[in-house]
Amino acid sequence: MDDEYCYYDCDDDRYASDGFLDLETEVRISYAKGPSSEVITKESLLAAQREDLRRIMDVLSLKEHLARTLLIHYRWDVDKVIAVLVEKGKDKLYAEAGVTVLGNDRLPSELPSTVMCIICIEEVPASEVTTMDCGHYFCNNCWTEHFIVKINEGQSRRIRCMAHKCYAICDEVKIRSLVSARDPKLSAKFDRFLLESYIEDNKQVKWCPSVPHCGNAIRIKDDELCEVECACGLQFCFSCLSEAHSPCSCLMWELWTKKCQDESETVNWITVHARPCPKCNKPVVKDGGCNLVCCICGQAFCWLCGGATGKEHTWTSIRGHSCGQYREDQEKKTECAKGDLYRYIHYHNLFKGHTDSFQREADLQETVQEKISQLEGSMSTSKDFSWITNGLNRLFRSRWILAYSYPFAYYMFSNDIFKLQMTKEEQEIRRNLFEEQQQQLHANVEKLSLFLGKPFDRYTEDKLEKLRMKIINLSVMTDGLCRKLYECIENDLLDSIQEAPHSIAPYMSLGLEKASELSIYWENGS
Repeated sequence: MDDEYCYYDCDDDRYASDGFLDLETEVRISYAKGPSSEVITKESLLAAQREDLRRIMDVLSLKEHLARTLLIHYRWDVDKVIAVLVEKGKDKLYAEAGVTVLGNDRLPSELPSTVMCIICIEEVPASEVTTMDCGHYFCNNCWTEHFIVKINEGQSRRIRCMAHKCYAICDEVKIRSLVSARDPKLSAKFDRFLLESYIEDNKQVKWCPSVPHCGNAIRIKDDELCEVECACGLQFCFSCLSEAHSPCSCLMWELWTKKCQDESETVNWITVHARPCPKCNKPVVKDGGCNLVCCICGQAFCWLCGGATGKEHTWTSIRGHSCGQYREDQEKKTECAKGDLYRYIHYHNLFKGHTDSFQREADLQETVQEKISQLEGSMSTSKDFSWITNGLNRLFRSRWILAYSYPFAYYMFSNDIFKLQMTKEEQEIRRNLFEEQQQQLHANVEKLSLFLGKPFDRYTEDKLEKLRMKIINLSVMTDGLCRKLYECIENDLLDSIQEAPHSIAPYMSLGLEKASELSIYWENGS
């Protein structure tokens, strides 16, 4: 078994001489481009919001509340605001967002000493009247009541003027001043709504879905369809906010999690207490007797391994049958799993098997580090053992991808869930191609897991060198197979689904990028 490996002929110049990605080069390139995601903490949220506000205020010479109104309308997309400005002009930009900007010549002149408020129909001193940018003025009491109602209703992000058919947005400074005089707590609530609008209304910023909530938000720069890692350590899909699930699409993962919740108890019971008949696939329950069971269709089979047998048997054996000689391969299992429930059980067991393996292999990290420490202590000269930790990271990444490829396969190759723009013959060809790549990835992941579990801390230098080459080549091969699996899904499979558009987050060889702290870039003035 130790000698069952092959070298990977890689022409990609991204790989170093030892077969691994030149991580230092990739990280350097990544930082040169800038981080693709950033963590916004409670402390940096205001700074992040003010940066975008300042850009719009400078470009359009607007007050802060009007700039905020524009950005909320365009979901805090500064580039979108500027694009609309260039394409349609300032007037159209303001009209679409409901922003009213009046010149000084159109504002009312100085008010008389007393003013009639047309809301409450009372005479009030001019000192108790507030005029908004649109030129409409009412008494402070009516304004305050209007603002309090809107804040309590959760509509405080864009509070409009009270005048009939006036769609101007009220000045935040004046709102804050009037409300705080009546209720300071409500004023603080208003400020919180304005601050959190940067996250709630921003398509490029979302709260981290951690439970309990870590208090962080993540801002991305490019594609919304990506997977990110928060500073708290949670990895999640930015599009649907569920756990990172590529190469399974968001819709498929949503259907899968719901199905698992709905059928988990049934599946668990059947898995423990029943076996599928190898002929008709009906569930068979045994409540006693020997290991030969017979289905109502007449097929006899072995209870231990599920293999079809004859009916001649003794209490301890079945004639002509040995469980050790019987192995159902994956193709036969898939063909047998014709019923929806057993088809689901088939893919669910594969998915759960790999996620369980991932959890067990996570314990390897501490064990491997102890072995590396022992090797470093026993070596007369210092040597680089990064190939071990790199191989371990490749194992974790590939195992996770392999696990989530099974929910994808369950929905992709079901004839009654999604309609496909391909013939049955084309579907069969593509399914065989996908499953072949899936099986190759499975075989390499298992070998990589096997070699990383070896007691290499007790190896001689020659044997350790052989193990190093095995792990390096397996790691590179596994990375290549992961890429090919993603390419197959993106180029050959997802586009054929007719109903809803399906997309997956791009493959990231080095694993999910941990979002950088936004405060670092503020301190650097960027």
